Amino acid sequence: MIDLHKIQAITFDLDDTLWPIAPTIEHADRALARWLAIHAPQTAVLSGDLQLRREIRGLIETRHPERSHDLSFLRLEAIRESLRRAGEAEHLAEPAFDAFFAARNQVFVFDGVVEAMSRLAARYPLVAVSNGNADVFSTPVGVYFQASVSARDCGVAKPDPRIFEAAAQRLALPIQAVLHVGDDAVADAEGARSVGMQVVWVNTHGRDWPHDSAQPLTVSTVTQLCDHLLA
Repeated sequence: MIDLHKIQAITFDLDDTLWPIAPTIEHADRALARWLAIHAPQTAVLSGDLQLRREIRGLIETRHPERSHDLSFLRLEAIRESLRRAGEAEHLAEPAFDAFFAARNQVFVFDGVVEAMSRLAARYPLVAVSNGNADVFSTPVGVYFQASVSARDCGVAKPDPRIFEAAAQRLALPIQAVLHVGDDAVADAEGARSVGMQVVWVNTHGRDWPHDSAQPLTVSTVTQLCDHLLA
């Protein structure tokens, strides 16, 4: 299913491929709440209302549809709107976001991922390709990546072909020489395959392949990828 002779580099999705995203965001939300409790207590109280937080996020997304791919911008503006509604200084939005973002990058990778990335990086150039806003170079696996391409950088999100093409350009390789690895059957697997990349689907939760197209090579962990590529 994978033509090893064609692979000259690998691109990786990040969230839910190398680490679980839900506990990461929960950790970052708690860090933001602690910061607000000290520096903007009225906003901290307001932000404790989950329904209101969702309302504010929806408002920001509606207000800035052209920035839907930029999760950092949306988060920053949601914090700013919360400060505004609470009657506190809007200039606090930037340091509040910084507190959130620092915690956002304190990821806890899946078991075996660090060793797997070390082994793969010894053979292939690795590039992160993510719709999320994590700074891969601030994570435990950052040392193994040569570059990072994000939706925010490109102005489009996966499965848009342009984000995958940007990664191939960063590698100075034809797109057919790049293998993409990710957990999302649409954004990662079908998106990358549509531009001519080979694909590995990381199916951590044992889901059914949701498309009529042939299921790509599927692994439950990135560690298993080494068995296929480095055997």
